[in-house]
Amino acid sequence: MAVTVRIPTTLRPLTGGAPEVAVDAATVSEALSALEQSHPGFGERILDEAGALRRFVNVFVSDDDVRFLDGLATRVPDGDTVAIVPAVAGG
Repeated sequence: MAVTVRIPTTLRPLTGGAPEVAVDAATVSEALSALEQSHPGFGERILDEAGALRRFVNVFVSDDDVRFLDGLATRVPDGDTVAIVPAVAGG
């Protein structure tokens, strides 16, 4: 199943500047794994040592935060978009 992963500006150097990457995946976990395989370096930026999403990284499927769905096991419908959004803090 083909899905699109939106890449935040801060991680685009890992994709050669591409703002979106197409991967074959049925879940968020599969999408992130495919992204890591095709563009090494994503895994350590997105996931912690235990394999969970880092606190400062938000991932959305169809505008829904996966933390409020099934986490990394959240299903991604064919043709849908996974958006990686780093948390932003100001002061």
